[in-house]
Amino acid sequence: MIAKSKIFPQHDRTKTANQLREGIEYYNPDFRQLLPEEPELIHHWRGTEWAEGPVFLSQRNAVIWSDIPNNRMLEFNLTSRETSVFKEPSNYTNGNTVDLEGRLISAQHLPHCILRTEHDGTLTVLVDRYNGKRLNSPNDVVVKSDGTIWFTDPPYGILSDREGRQRKSEISGCYVYRFDEVTGTLEIVVDSMDRPNGLAFSPGEDILYVSDTGKSENLMAFNVSSDGRYVENGREFAKVRPGTSDGFRCDVEGNLWTSAADGIQCYTAEGELIGKILIPEQRVANCCFGGPDAKTLYIAGDTSLYSIVLDIAGAQSGT
Repeated sequence: MIAKSKIFPQHDRTKTANQLREGIEYYNPDFRQLLPEEPELIHHWRGTEWAEGPVFLSQRNAVIWSDIPNNRMLEFNLTSRETSVFKEPSNYTNGNTVDLEGRLISAQHLPHCILRTEHDGTLTVLVDRYNGKRLNSPNDVVVKSDGTIWFTDPPYGILSDREGRQRKSEISGCYVYRFDEVTGTLEIVVDSMDRPNGLAFSPGEDILYVSDTGKSENLMAFNVSSDGRYVENGREFAKVRPGTSDGFRCDVEGNLWTSAADGIQCYTAEGELIGKILIPEQRVANCCFGGPDAKTLYIAGDTSLYSIVLDIAGAQSGT
């Protein structure tokens, strides 16, 4: 069952664009159409060491996110505006999403698996091995409309004990996988990246975006095959600077909202940077759309959870 702990004090602080570290940067007039006239960045809670994997759970009206080094997950309730421990220990959970039934799907560094939390709180390990060998440390995860689960498997959870447990990799590389629970098959769909990290589908699911936080530091785009089982034509979509792209989400028009060292950057489907939401943190790791209309972007910075209301909805509000 999910263990809940003390409720933390609230730290709501609303900042207008003029009060942000640098404000909101507009590189193209189209970016103004995606934001309200007076955007407000809201700081909800501070206290994480390395925040990751936010996801909106509609049945709880809450945002769940990971604090990887502290081996816990936190919950921000949109109704009470209180933050509490959602799960501790969390097996160094990193990325989170929801499946077609609204169940929480988590990428866990320990025990190197994709985990499903059932509606009654029981836990189901969906996959933890490829050809009999342990996965590295699943990092981020997304569920396609056909129910298959796609996830990345870089080595960050096995490089040291800070985000998991140090050990040697049993697999020859770091891959993007597709898991079909109906058939029980786990297939490699991308084998050309150094350290695949964040991933998301375009609104029509004809493009898969994957960030590489390894040598290339590219945000890549791949065409998804007509049967939805594999990808092809991998190419550089964007080179995010400063820092690199980690986690990201798409809105209903196909714009991509990605984390960066300076906050959130927004790119069109053609790869044009049109604007930034600058966050007063050392870096930002991930984001998700949430709320009843999926028009609120929740942002996981180093130490804190933030949100900003947009004038556009997320393509997949739970992912």
